[in-house]
Amino acid sequence: MKRENIMIPFESEQLTALDFSLKKKNTSVQAQMEKILQELYETEVPEPLREYLDSKAVPAPKPKRTVKSAAPKPQSSEPKPAAVTVKEGN
Repeated sequence: MKRENIMIPFESEQLTALDFSLKKKNTSVQAQMEKILQELYETEVPEPLREYLDSKAVPAPKPKRTVKSAAPKPQSSEPKPAAVTVKEGN
């Protein structure tokens, strides 16, 4: 699916303070906003619609192809030993 950017006006000093506080928790305003927006989506959009959108987002599986070697395998020039049949005496 195509991604969109959302712009939200917010007081600069408040954003700076929020960013400072979140850095102490090893996170960011961006990460927290993405998490909250995902939770809002899951709460407000009915499950059948979410499943439909998810099914459209998954690419169709590609047919499997066999990979052929570009160069033929080299054959050994050494002769293979012949099989020897051993008969036991009576």
